[in-house]
Amino acid sequence: MRLFDAHNHLHDQRLPSDAAALLADCKKVGLEKMVVNGTNESDWDNVANLAQNHPQIVPSFGLHPWFVPDRSPDWQQRLRHYLGAWPTAVGEIGLDRWKPGLPYDEQEEVFLAQLQLAAERNLPTSIHCLKTWGRLLELLSENKTPDRGFLLHSYGGPAEMIQPLAKRGGYFGFPGYFAHERKKRQCEIFRQVPAERLLIETDAPDQSLPGERVTHPLGQGLNHPANIAAVYEAAAESLGQAPESFAAQVEENFLRLFAP
Repeated sequence: MRLFDAHNHLHDQRLPSDAAALLADCKKVGLEKMVVNGTNESDWDNVANLAQNHPQIVPSFGLHPWFVPDRSPDWQQRLRHYLGAWPTAVGEIGLDRWKPGLPYDEQEEVFLAQLQLAAERNLPTSIHCLKTWGRLLELLSENKTPDRGFLLHSYGGPAEMIQPLAKRGGYFGFPGYFAHERKKRQCEIFRQVPAERLLIETDAPDQSLPGERVTHPLGQGLNHPANIAAVYEAAAESLGQAPESFAAQVEENFLRLFAP
């Protein structure tokens, strides 16, 4: 089966520094493409360098809400520079009212600036959202979004928002973390996601699978991107889908959103 990781952070310094070895493991399990998301100005260059050296990678550049307070005065100019060189994807961007001590002031301004840039260039966009789903839907409804759509990274919103978000262009990312028993309710919500809007992600090095499902352990709870096959297996099982037809549908969805 051909597998696709819609969201990870391969450049994260917590992962082993030998990206080629990590990607070789990924290739062995059938991973064709992965979207590697930058989150702040200091890591955009690392994402670009990985993409330059490894064709499996679809680079994505964005300013995550956790790093909004630390942005430089010329952050938008720098982001435009990277997207000019790599017109592939925008992200990880978003809104966050969950992280303790993180100010919400200016998050919407930064989010909308990046959403506008993605819409202007019709680039797929990876959106992080925690504890502010209603406001996110309002902003997506009031502003232009990329015609090709956007990914709701590790979708943790309510079931009743699936249809309105899908109508706006949303795809819904299922991470391995949702295979934990305590996330059973979120798996039930995912059964309402339209088949043509479902994507699979590792979010490596975060959101690890339950220990018994991990195929490529790294220690310290870190998630290897080669665990993608186990995430597919867990998602298909949770959603009651046959593995091969499920993988074929996810491939079609991934290419619709992220293919050049």
